[in-house]
Amino acid sequence: MPEPKKKRTRRRKDSVDYVNNKEFGEAAAEHVRGVKEDEAKGEEPRPITDYVGLCLYKIANGLSRSPNFINYTYREDMVMDAVENCVKVINNFDINKPTRTGVPNAFSYFTQISYFCFLRRIAKEKRQTEIKQRIIDNTSIDAFAEFGTDDINAIGESIVERMRHRNGMWDDDCWVDQDEDKPPPKKKKRGRPAKKAVTHGPLNEFFKEDE
Repeated sequence: MPEPKKKRTRRRKDSVDYVNNKEFGEAAAEHVRGVKEDEAKGEEPRPITDYVGLCLYKIANGLSRSPNFINYTYREDMVMDAVENCVKVINNFDINKPTRTGVPNAFSYFTQISYFCFLRRIAKEKRQTEIKQRIIDNTSIDAFAEFGTDDINAIGESIVERMRHRNGMWDDDCWVDQDEDKPPPKKKKRGRPAKKAVTHGPLNEFFKEDE
């Protein structure tokens, strides 16, 4: 029988990244209305409030803790990219879009923006990793360090070769199996090994060969 799906749990109110969708939606809508009033008067648009900025950070940080993104080493960069992008597009938030509760669903809107920001950051980091790998593949040891003798140069070249091999093994697009050229191991026979006959022992010296 298929395993039952795990029930999705909502973030608790006492959680660090909890955001009240109703209060946040009202605050975001109030900001958008204020920006439109400023533009109508020909004034400079007002900045976001501290509450709205904190909610944007909590949304991005909470999304980064999901199983899809939590293991990335540059997770903090992903969060900052998402917050920056949300601040840039907050004035485009449609406050007149109908919702079930009658309050603009700002939480869902900015969560989606943060999600696509994370994907762009992951793609960017992957391109940087590929560039580093190409540099290692196409560069000699002289670009990494200086050595005095030919023997040490040979050691350095072997280090670079191991780096190239390791990078190739962990590349998803060109997986290299380091044991593919080796013959398969021989199967060991089961059972106890046969005992070898004793040709010479400690008692042989007491007996003559004629006896």
